[in-house]
Amino acid sequence: VMNTIKPDQIIELEPSLIKVPYEQLRKSFRSQHRYLEKELASIHDKIERCVRDTSITPEKASLKVDELLKQVEKLTDKLQKTREEELGHSDRIEKRIQNLREIENITSPKAPEFIAWSKTRLDRVIVDYLLREGMTATASTVAAEGGIEDMVDIQLFAQSEKIEESLRNHSCKECLAWCSENKSSLRKMKSTLEFNLRIQELIELIRAENTLEAIPYARKYLAPLEPTDAKKFSQVMGLFAFKSNTTCLPYKDLYDPKRWLELIDQFRADNYSLCSLTSHPLLSITLQAGLSALKTPQCYEHENQNVNCPICDNTTLGSLAEKLPLSHHVNSTIVCRISGKIMNEDNQPMLLPNGRVYSLNALQEMAAKSGGKITCPRTGDVYQLDEIKNQSRLNPINVIIYTTSKYIKKIIKSHVR
Repeated sequence: VMNTIKPDQIIELEPSLIKVPYEQLRKSFRSQHRYLEKELASIHDKIERCVRDTSITPEKASLKVDELLKQVEKLTDKLQKTREEELGHSDRIEKRIQNLREIENITSPKAPEFIAWSKTRLDRVIVDYLLREGMTATASTVAAEGGIEDMVDIQLFAQSEKIEESLRNHSCKECLAWCSENKSSLRKMKSTLEFNLRIQELIELIRAENTLEAIPYARKYLAPLEPTDAKKFSQVMGLFAFKSNTTCLPYKDLYDPKRWLELIDQFRADNYSLCSLTSHPLLSITLQAGLSALKTPQCYEHENQNVNCPICDNTTLGSLAEKLPLSHHVNSTIVCRISGKIMNEDNQPMLLPNGRVYSLNALQEMAAKSGGKITCPRTGDVYQLDEIKNQSRLNPINVIIYTTSKYIKKIIKSHVR
């Protein structure tokens, strides 16, 4: 059962794969709709004025017609570009749905189709990580080499990076424009980003002692948003009585430049939430889940480390997994300390006189190389394989007793999973 692919569960982990291009398509459609309504209203108004103007000369009428034709041509070009953009979003949605459909009928993780699909997903996860770290050029190169440009959201992160860069440069203009484009969705999320951006712009006006602009700004932009956070609104109004070098709290904190970093974090969180993106890179989430599934207490005990376990290498993945929770296993599995392979009915566990357990296959291989002798790798005790072969084999009942005994749990030197 554990080695069976469950497509529904995999698809549940990919909400952003479809949501991102869908949101971009929806945003493009709404933007086009607003632009079309505005331009058509303008054209209609100009035509109406020409019709009502009884004193207009033929020359003036000709100029008005030329002006209207240019406006219509501009509108047509704009609609054509928007249509191409929307077709691009639709094409990406279709390709991503097709990618998810590829695993609908796959049941085995060893199937070539699933291995190929997993390789594509790994490339996506790596590109996602690079984009979140601001390495857009590198991400674009990786996506192009893997042929997955339509499966990743380079455009989204490029726009986000542009907005974050403007915030780092102490400008709210780009971010406020983004808030305007996503006003409806942000309202549903009960986001306070626009409120905090307006507060920051007011703070900068007060910091510059530009009271003549600060007061009208507060009335126009902040007064309507007061219900968002009445307490903070009152505190900001109090800034008019304090200069930027004040040591009085909370006004000192409001003047603190670190607020710009907080705005970047809030924008990033709202942007990810809007597109159903995870708050942390998929690479980190996937890696942590895998490491936690492999982690056992024995991974950090030198004697018990397994040669085939990545967590047992404390210089690499073991260090990354140190603060992660241990894996949960209802049934334990004994792994041979010598070979790193699981002991079962085909590779039976052998109990040495010193209480150590190794697999029969590993002991036979060792004995074949050393004239029938076996050496315990942890104690150095030497035995003849023939002497212990018949009396040291653990049957299924003894295996259960062995793995559950309190005494054995203290001395067991096999890697238990």
